[in-house]
Amino acid sequence: MGADTPASGQGGSDRALSLFDQSDGFRRFADHVPLMMWRTDKSGRSTYHNECWLQFTGRPLTDEVDDGWRKGLHPDDFERHARIVAEALESRLPFTVEFRLRRHDGAYRWLLDTGRPLEENGVFHGYLGSCFDITDRKNAEEHAERALIEKETLLAEIYHRVRNNLQVMVSLIGLYGRAAPENCRGSFDALGQRVRAIALVQQHLHEAPHIASIDLRDYLHRLASGLGQLRRSGRIGVTVEGDGTSLVEPRTANALGMIVAEVVAECLDATSDAVACSIVIRIDASVGGPVSLSIVSGSSEATAEGQECVPKLGPRLIAAYASQAEIAVSGTATAADPLLLHLPEPRAYVPPSLPPALR
Repeated sequence: MGADTPASGQGGSDRALSLFDQSDGFRRFADHVPLMMWRTDKSGRSTYHNECWLQFTGRPLTDEVDDGWRKGLHPDDFERHARIVAEALESRLPFTVEFRLRRHDGAYRWLLDTGRPLEENGVFHGYLGSCFDITDRKNAEEHAERALIEKETLLAEIYHRVRNNLQVMVSLIGLYGRAAPENCRGSFDALGQRVRAIALVQQHLHEAPHIASIDLRDYLHRLASGLGQLRRSGRIGVTVEGDGTSLVEPRTANALGMIVAEVVAECLDATSDAVACSIVIRIDASVGGPVSLSIVSGSSEATAEGQECVPKLGPRLIAAYASQAEIAVSGTATAADPLLLHLPEPRAYVPPSLPPALR
């Protein structure tokens, strides 16, 4: 909904007043204008409504002048309209206000009303105003707002179901892991931790302030904090460095989250519980340029042999996640060969109503 506040600046003009002094000529002109017009005296009471206005309300001019036209105002807009107009009248400033007015068929229509003060030689003579029917715009805004609420409700329901399903998967993996031979339990444990990481990525995507356009730095900071506590709490540290940030699409943020989670899991799988791991993510987001990230995984001590029977699928999984979001990937996440991720350019939005030839 538009702002219903007095506009700034001193309005009115000698020329406009002169036109009104020629009342017969002006009224003949105004009655042929396909726009609802009105005028007030210096006390703010209506003295004139043109033919377009009268056709809209279906009432004669005698019923509209003075404060008679206010009988057609929607009850919910009456006090707000009176307050805004009174404030403008007191300061003799232009004003703009949106309100609903009853049409001749009984339907209320939204109008955008703009009034400007008329002055001559510093003497205030009232207001001149016009109204546009903005009902279609208001309906579109309300429809978009309802659609957004429905979308957020649907996303919340989807997230709730995904989270519950992932919890069931973690429980099943743990159950099978405990029943599996001793030398296979490491694989089940690693799989369970990865499913928990997937749930964490989905959680932070859902908690983003704007799901359609996610702040990369904020998202990675929140995700890093969560991953640091997910497994071997206090012995894994994920930091985010670099200048600048960028807004990314959900599919890009999801892929990046999965890649970071896999790098963390690989580091933990390759080290003993007594070893502290560190992951450094650096963002390179120059203004107007492509966005890239570099990830370096290390540990404070030499890596152990790794958990028995845990497959080393990290590179394959990272490549698969990157491919899903068209992210170019290279490197091994070591200090000598950082994992480099080059994000795709954001896709331009194309309204679905446009035919393919115009896209």
